[in-house]
Amino acid sequence: MFDRLLSRFRSGEPTPLPQPDADLALGALLVRVAMSDHTYRVEEIRRIDRLLGRLFRLNPVQAAKMRATCEKLERQAPGTGQFAALIRDNVDHSHRLDALQAMFEVMLADDTRAAEEVTLIHALTEALGLSPEDEATALTRAEQGRDMPPAH
Repeated sequence: MFDRLLSRFRSGEPTPLPQPDADLALGALLVRVAMSDHTYRVEEIRRIDRLLGRLFRLNPVQAAKMRATCEKLERQAPGTGQFAALIRDNVDHSHRLDALQAMFEVMLADDTRAAEEVTLIHALTEALGLSPEDEATALTRAEQGRDMPPAH
């Protein structure tokens, strides 16, 4: 058993990433929003973990593992529009609104509204098939700290 474990480390072959689905696409977009201002703060990481846990009914360890996968997907991923399309095409309007709220919560996690984050969220609103009114609703909910219902 120990030899098998060591051989995995020596092989140098990275574990293949899963194909993104709507859940992983949302996680990757949360990471992308957090990183869009060229920083990735602990507050944002914690918020992403809590959001993933809340949205997908994951315990803290599962949420952290999902975030780690989403970070890898975000780095190797297709464009933002393709992630948004996965969500738009597979998730109903109310859950897309919840996803947008989650993005705002990540943006607000470090108490700053960087122009890059705001610009990305505006673009994602449109890419998710949501309206400016939906965007205003999501921002208000995020600012008020209203909990979203779990996705599943």
